Amino acid sequence: MAKINNDHIETFTVTIDDFDKKGSGRAEAYRDNGGHKPKKIKLTIPQTLPGETVVVDVPNPTRKRGTVMPKEILKQSPERIEAPCPHFELCGGCVWQHWTYDAQLKEKTDFVKRELHRNGFDSELVQDAIGMTDNPFEYRNKMEFTFGQNGELGLHELGNFKKVIDLDTCLIADKEMVKAMLTVSDWARKHNLPGYHKEAHTGLLRHLMVRRSQETEEMMLAIFATEQPKDELKDKVDELVESLCETSSNIKSIMWMVNTDMADRTQSEDTYTLYGRDYIYDVMYGYKYRIWFDTFFQTNPTQAEKLVDLAIDMASAKENERMIDLFCGVGTFSLPFAKRVKELAGIEIVETSIESAKRNAEDNGIDNTYFLAKDARTGMDEVLETWGRPDLLMLDPPRSGAGGKVMRKIGRLGTDRVVYVSCNPESFSDDIVWLREFGYELKKVQPVDLFPHTAHVEVVSLLEKTTEIVADK
Repeated sequence: MAKINNDHIETFTVTIDDFDKKGSGRAEAYRDNGGHKPKKIKLTIPQTLPGETVVVDVPNPTRKRGTVMPKEILKQSPERIEAPCPHFELCGGCVWQHWTYDAQLKEKTDFVKRELHRNGFDSELVQDAIGMTDNPFEYRNKMEFTFGQNGELGLHELGNFKKVIDLDTCLIADKEMVKAMLTVSDWARKHNLPGYHKEAHTGLLRHLMVRRSQETEEMMLAIFATEQPKDELKDKVDELVESLCETSSNIKSIMWMVNTDMADRTQSEDTYTLYGRDYIYDVMYGYKYRIWFDTFFQTNPTQAEKLVDLAIDMASAKENERMIDLFCGVGTFSLPFAKRVKELAGIEIVETSIESAKRNAEDNGIDNTYFLAKDARTGMDEVLETWGRPDLLMLDPPRSGAGGKVMRKIGRLGTDRVVYVSCNPESFSDDIVWLREFGYELKKVQPVDLFPHTAHVEVVSLLEKTTEIVADK
């Protein structure tokens, strides 16, 4: 039972049961209730592992749940290791660097199995997650850093969005990207440029985005600020550009983005290209893509190519078939598939992504695609009117999933095969329930780890139409 302190903090010894969705440990504590049934508190405890026994101090323990850091670990998991990053205990960027990578992969496999079992699917279909066993570090080709009020440049503190951890390294980012970030950090400190205050909405510097192609090695830097780079600030910005170009010959794009919106995200009201182009080139699966600051592109290209491989293998696309690529983005899957089918239609609601997809197809000499800037359901209706029923459909929706209306439309469309690529096993499982009602059967499920040391896992799956069911849904 708890030791009650005078400062309204109670100390508990608890055992970690499992993880929450973000990868933090979960446990239950019970506090004295004056002779009545003990009151249960559900605790979220970051940087712990299932089976560990930990001591925690819980402020205001009258609440039914709370998040606290471990005070002491009395019994460690045999899978616990020392996190290699010096910022791990404070930084919110990674959650599992203290866990062996093999154990991370097993948990991601089991998570997919649990989500499918929840909706009555055969969890034995799930294969072991494909990981980055050679080197699960330095995999990201895009990082978004935040400026703190006192000159910090880094990532948000674990559980505290208002505080920025001043980074001198980041083990999941490419080393050249980190070097460029440190150059910007030194420049901001040298000139005492104020970071943005999220509550007072004052200050100059908000974010730094760094993108780097592992294939072409081209790099982009975008600085998000509240003012235009003019007057005295222009001289300082020119100095930064010179310093960055001396840092790396691979920098092909440096931009200054004006963002006065209160929303804390990387968006631009006015864009100033300070150096080079406003885009860089990246290559995936042998195809060249133009990447702008706001282009959605797979963040881990090494593992993303495995996603494409798996999707192509599961689809068994034929030269005489027509295909839909739903939520196609800039054509990451569209271009490789277009080489394997008669015609491909890419559907995406974001118009700038569709324009990029068209340009990417042209850059790669692909002429059997057409891309529609429409919502998923309207786009499918247009393809149906143009072609009739396509033979194959692939979808790669956002984390929230495609949703019941889109999945029912896919079911009514009735393609022979559906390849579903998901970044969220929970929404994936909920989505494919709808296809079951239209005679589709889940055939293959392959998890892929694109984000080592986090709780995220991707899934590539195949569903085949095995029975004809006329469903008015």
